[in-house]
Amino acid sequence: MCRIFIQGKIHPEIQVGMREIPLNDKEIPSLSIYDTHSNNVHPIRSAWPKPAKDLTQRQAAQKGIITPEMEYAAIREGVAPEIVLKELMSGKAVLPANRKHPECEPMIIGSKFLVKINANIGNSALGSSIEEEVEKMRYAVKLGADTVMDLSTGKNIHETREAILRSCPVPIGTVPIYQTLERGDLSWENFRDTLIEQAEQGVDYFTIHAGLLKDYIPLALKRTTGIVSRGGSLMACWMQTNKQENFLYTHFKEICEILRAYDIAISLGDGLRPGCIADSNDEAQFAELKTLGELTKIAWDLGVQVLIEGPGHVPLNKIKENMDLQLELCHGAPFYTLGPLVTDIAPGYDHITSGIGAAVIGMLGTAMLCYVTPKEHLGLPNKEDVRTGVITYKLAAHAADIAKGNEQALLRDKALSRARFDFRWEDQFALSLDPELARSYHDESSHSKFCSMCGPNFCAMRITQKML
Repeated sequence: MCRIFIQGKIHPEIQVGMREIPLNDKEIPSLSIYDTHSNNVHPIRSAWPKPAKDLTQRQAAQKGIITPEMEYAAIREGVAPEIVLKELMSGKAVLPANRKHPECEPMIIGSKFLVKINANIGNSALGSSIEEEVEKMRYAVKLGADTVMDLSTGKNIHETREAILRSCPVPIGTVPIYQTLERGDLSWENFRDTLIEQAEQGVDYFTIHAGLLKDYIPLALKRTTGIVSRGGSLMACWMQTNKQENFLYTHFKEICEILRAYDIAISLGDGLRPGCIADSNDEAQFAELKTLGELTKIAWDLGVQVLIEGPGHVPLNKIKENMDLQLELCHGAPFYTLGPLVTDIAPGYDHITSGIGAAVIGMLGTAMLCYVTPKEHLGLPNKEDVRTGVITYKLAAHAADIAKGNEQALLRDKALSRARFDFRWEDQFALSLDPELARSYHDESSHSKFCSMCGPNFCAMRITQKML
């Protein structure tokens, strides 16, 4: 495997990094894979031309301007730049790339493109250092995370984020309300100052719980698990204590003006996402979703790119309703979901319960999946938990891409299947989601022309080959 670079045609100054896998296969001699990992993270976008009058990517698309970021994302996806432009113009995709994060290699999130995954990292009041969080980020990106959210709530939030941003080639997201509390009281003024601080550092998208209104709180308090979103619960508590409407809602246009100045995407947070199967698809969840649709139009009118965050815990039979309603109420804006988890009974295995739901909702049109690790509901993930979460969600996203008929995904599956039938183990390892693990399992006891499960006399593929 090696990293290759493809030069832009509209913008020849761009060099798009891809992973090339040479294969011992006459029909498929090599495969170029979308690759989030970069060995040399540097401010690649610093020298690229900027859209006139500091337009956002959405505004540039509306004017018919193909930016370097758009062409870069198009090359990675294997599509024409005009498709990226069209999806950005309609609001059905986002290209998160803060002007202050020049290290970010542009990517596109939308249902017409490869399903993306996000990895959450971040410290807590109980542990983890800056070095550990940077290492988690690098590991997640190496394994294929398309974006990373820094959800730090412990010490040194600013310093942790700075170290992550300067070392990260993928978009970084945050939930600014967490650091707002570190500044002091929860207020609009503190939130605004936090927003500007993080924008100046280079954060590419913000989760903002602006759709959770005062009238929706009684609906949520009837639930089995109430409000499970950290940001949502903080905002709801503030509204009840102060007997005022959500200041993120009342100051929403001001928030959008800040985001537009940096070209930061807004991820409209689902503060009332269901935290258990019993609360799924309830009145509180869908009331907030309707408000998110209203806020989407306001943000679009102000030139801001929008993601819509989704559930949560949802059984398999209710997943389609979530996707259908989101598309209807939020005007086709890209959906970004946590899972969904399809059962509540598997602490320690929630990467699996959520991966099942993630594959289904990805197939139905969700653009980005937020990973869940084995530590969900139990503790702060470590590096190995990050690995398990990323690989599980890469698998869910790839399964969704297969179901959607994505040619890149189908070709990779075909190449691996051909390698498997020919007993080309090295090609199998190189094409797999986790080459290190695949190799280690094989090397325990398998041989060149059969694996240890079937042995030399019961290998179906060897028997088939004798018949050809």
